[in-house]
Amino acid sequence: NRDVIAGRGIHSKVKSAKLLEVLNAMEEEESNSNREEIFIAPPDNAAGEFTDEDSGDEDSQRGAHLPGSVLHASVLCEDSGTGEDNDDLELQPAKKRQKAVVKPQRIWTKRDIRPDFGSWTASDPHIEDLKSQELSPVGLFELFFDEGTINFIVNETNRYAWQKNVNLSLTAQELKCVLGILILSGYISYPRRRMFWETSPDSHHHLVADAIRRDRFELIFSYLHFADNSELDAGDRFAKVRPLIIRMNCNFQKHAPLEEFYSFGESMCEYFGHRGSKQLHRGKPVRLGYKIWCGTTSRGYLVWFEPSQGTLFTKPDRSLDLGGSMVIKFVDALQERGFLPYHIFFDKVFTSVKLMSILRKKGVKATGTVREYRTERCPLKDPKELRKMKRGSFDYKVDESEEIIVCRWHDSSVVNICSNAVGIEPVRLTSRHSGATKTRTQVHQPSLVKLYQEKVGGVGRMDQNIARYKVKIRGMKWYSSFIGYVIDAALNNAWQLHRICCQDAQVDLLAFRRYVACVYLESNADTTSQGRRSRRLETESRFDMVGHWIIHQDKRTRCALCHSQTNTRCEKCQKGVHAKCFREYHIR
Repeated sequence: NRDVIAGRGIHSKVKSAKLLEVLNAMEEEESNSNREEIFIAPPDNAAGEFTDEDSGDEDSQRGAHLPGSVLHASVLCEDSGTGEDNDDLELQPAKKRQKAVVKPQRIWTKRDIRPDFGSWTASDPHIEDLKSQELSPVGLFELFFDEGTINFIVNETNRYAWQKNVNLSLTAQELKCVLGILILSGYISYPRRRMFWETSPDSHHHLVADAIRRDRFELIFSYLHFADNSELDAGDRFAKVRPLIIRMNCNFQKHAPLEEFYSFGESMCEYFGHRGSKQLHRGKPVRLGYKIWCGTTSRGYLVWFEPSQGTLFTKPDRSLDLGGSMVIKFVDALQERGFLPYHIFFDKVFTSVKLMSILRKKGVKATGTVREYRTERCPLKDPKELRKMKRGSFDYKVDESEEIIVCRWHDSSVVNICSNAVGIEPVRLTSRHSGATKTRTQVHQPSLVKLYQEKVGGVGRMDQNIARYKVKIRGMKWYSSFIGYVIDAALNNAWQLHRICCQDAQVDLLAFRRYVACVYLESNADTTSQGRRSRRLETESRFDMVGHWIIHQDKRTRCALCHSQTNTRCEKCQKGVHAKCFREYHIR
């Protein structure tokens, strides 16, 4: 420890004097106007026990009562500017203590917000292009698992098998068969996945058994890989799947509907292994697993995602916490498509007045519930006082400098909502359930509360869709459950695009997944694989009335019904069929 003592009139030329001598000299020459700074030099043995002792109250002790080790310590002197030459003195400048930066206090006023954002006028030509293409469910799914992604997985899997001295020789067709089985396991699951290939009549699944042999599937699934092990980033816990995350984020953003309203939140990927990245969330339907930061549209299309690694591997920026930093990354990804007035909704895990200020400077609107300690001392009515008032009562204040509003609304509980774009007016009446009277009552609801409740549920809708028919097959590797999550997210996104593009002939999520699984298993099986016989049983899918689409083919073939030449075929049945024969072929 170093103590600083200021004195006057020290003219000793001794390079290293004792502190007791210096104090005596200061008492003798108090009349001298020169000012010097005196420093106690560090002890010769800085590792001594006394270095950890408490120095006591500096204001209450006199020099004579200082410990002997301090009084006999060497001191260094510095003249404060007398103009004399002090080359004989051993000089050491004093360290100036830095003053803490005081943040300016926000000025809160009781009025409504006056936002200066532009109105939403953007159109989405990409969706119009998808509508004109009339893509089938498989075509929509392959917007995300495209040819480049499939070939990338094939190459990395073959590389990893070769490093293990295994000649896997995986092909793109076989990988699609594996994907088909994983998708099928979401709505048809067995206690053990090998039961798909059993010959017992109660468990045998001919669609899987005829597509690929059991041992071949197990071999491919065990070597499934997504990164080069020689180029892994030691600072990234998800380095083994990072190339896949980058590719999927790129494809998700490329084909995402261009909308004004987006939702940001947390999703959970179920995992029960020993990997350090898993987290426990008691308030989530999936309590244990990987936490994933997700940005979605208001309907549940996943635009951007990033697995959480904690603050140890992900450093927050801009004086925000980790959640706020992830919101900024999502906004940066959105603005790659253009600097438009997007409106982001999130909950109290992310919201703060500081975050609202940063997003406003980026030209992005935001609304979210907020914890009281993040409101930067906004002087609202006390929650206890607001609870005594009738239901629907509210109080609000606006920051004068940045047009950020904080509203406290009394519903079944007291809720704090913050926004940089939506205000109080117009206040509407809404119907709310009363637990005391078991009836519904009309209460007043500010405009920002109403809009928040309508648009915030995008991540929840995505989670709901994934949880219905999520991939059940898991492997021994820690990232196998994460791969299932990515496949489910891609299917959810493809189905969301199907709902937008095919409004006249929509199918539900289950029929959509069934179609993709059946096409991959029936059409993309490699019948020339090593150790397999070329055997394909006749299936009854021709008459199931599910997922049959007519598509164009380059090579003309015979129509399965009238036997004349045709350049169209059924994508599911893989049979040439005229458009005029299509319906009759599937019902006869």
